[in-house]
Amino acid sequence: MSDRETGELRTRFHALHASGCFMIPNPWDAGSARLLEGLGFKALATTSSGFAFGAGGVDGGMSLEATLAHLREIASSVTVPVNADFREGFAIEPNQVAQNVVRAAETGIAGLSVEDSSGDPAAPLFDRELAVERIRAAREALDRARTNIVLTARSEGFIAGRPDLEETIRRLQAYASAGADCLFAPGLRTREQISAIVDAVAPKPVNVLVSAPFTTVEELRGLGVRRISVGGALARAAWTGFLAAARELADRGTFAALGSAVSFADLNAVAGPPLPR
Repeated sequence: MSDRETGELRTRFHALHASGCFMIPNPWDAGSARLLEGLGFKALATTSSGFAFGAGGVDGGMSLEATLAHLREIASSVTVPVNADFREGFAIEPNQVAQNVVRAAETGIAGLSVEDSSGDPAAPLFDRELAVERIRAAREALDRARTNIVLTARSEGFIAGRPDLEETIRRLQAYASAGADCLFAPGLRTREQISAIVDAVAPKPVNVLVSAPFTTVEELRGLGVRRISVGGALARAAWTGFLAAARELADRGTFAALGSAVSFADLNAVAGPPLPR
C-alpha cells in the first residue's frame, strides 16, 4: 500500500468519526477481514483476543513484534480503514508507548487504541496521571510523525474490576484533553452509562463495545454513539461453531454440524478476488 493510499484511508477514517454512527466489526485474520469488507462495512478493527486465539495463544500473550506483523497483514488485506487494538501500547512508560505507536502507524493502519489497563490484579488501572501522560505521549509522537492516525483512548475500569462511572468519565475527559480523537470505555451495559459518557466527552466521538445482545445499532445511534465495535465476539462466535463440530466428531463420530456450514460458493462470493500485491 502506497503512502498516498494510506493517507486516503486515514482521511476517510477521520470523516467517519465526524458525524453519524458506524459499525466497526473486528476480524481476527486476513480471511475474516476480507469477508467483513465484502459485507459492506466501511471500516474494521483488529481484536487482540481474536488474534491470540487464532494464533494458539491467550489474550494479552502476543508480543509487540507479532502484533505489528498482524496489523500489517490485516491492513494490507482490505481497502477500508483499519483500527488497531494496540492494548496498553506494549509498554508502561510514556516515551516507550510513543515509540511503539509510531511503529504501529508504519503498518498501514488508519487508527489505534491505547488502554489504561495495567495487567496488575492488585492495581488493574494505571495511575490516572500516568495514564494521561501515556495518551499525551502517543498523540505527540503520532503528530510529529505526521501520521494523521485516529487515536482512541480506552478506560478499562468496567472490564478490569473497577466499574466506577465517575472515575471512568474523569479519565476519558482527561484523555480527550491530552489529544485522544475518540473515547472508549468497554463494558458499559446500560443506556444511562452510555449517555453519561457521550455527554461528558462531547463533541468527541465515543466507541461502544457490544459483545452481547443488550442493545441495537439504532438505539446506540439515538444515544449519540459514533462508533460501535464487537471486540472478540465474532471470533468467539466462529470458534463456537468450530468447537461444536469438532466435539461432535471427537465424542460421537457423527457429522451433523458440518451440514449447516456455509458453502464454498457463498464464501467465495463474499470474499471476492485476492487483492493485488
